[in-house]
Amino acid sequence: MMGTPVQIVARGFRLHGWWRDKLLRKAEKLAEFCAWITHCRVVAESRHKHSHKDRLYNVRIDISIPHHLLVINREAEPTLNAAIDKAFDAAERRLEERVRVSRHYVKAHEPPPEARVAEIYPDAGYGFLETIDERRIYFHQNSVLKGLFARLTLGSRVRYVEEQGDKGPQARSVAVVAVAPRPEKRKRRLKAPRQGVPAL
Repeated sequence: MMGTPVQIVARGFRLHGWWRDKLLRKAEKLAEFCAWITHCRVVAESRHKHSHKDRLYNVRIDISIPHHLLVINREAEPTLNAAIDKAFDAAERRLEERVRVSRHYVKAHEPPPEARVAEIYPDAGYGFLETIDERRIYFHQNSVLKGLFARLTLGSRVRYVEEQGDKGPQARSVAVVAVAPRPEKRKRRLKAPRQGVPAL
């Protein structure tokens, strides 16, 4: 169900209860194609063609979703049933297309996933990342952006693009997010003198 009531408007003729119910069912079904609908206005209009006996029917649908208003306005049909069905078929296609475009936009603008450096071999020029789902992904020094491979340490956070290599998944376009501090070298500890031997 949509969050707001559906508005039904009839112009040029009296809309009987059966037709109103059909329009409501059709409008509510649109939520199956897009969950972002905030308002739906349906205008059913009848006008004479040439004589009083010949009528044409037109159904216009205004669908409000965040930041957009979709307007479906089909050509007039000789029967109200055809006008309703064709208008809502067009509305369903428009909503499906809008959802596809929105998902593509979100996917294209999502930041790459983050991982940490789990293994690194500076002399050999490669290492392994540990992903959020605890997988190990190989990366080469040439895949690290801005030539920052030499600065990477164990635990450094990076973003990456995963691709399938010859030997399995590998990372490219590795961007350094935060370099982990290098472990401090242990200071040499003086051994305690043996008993009976004076300390120097």
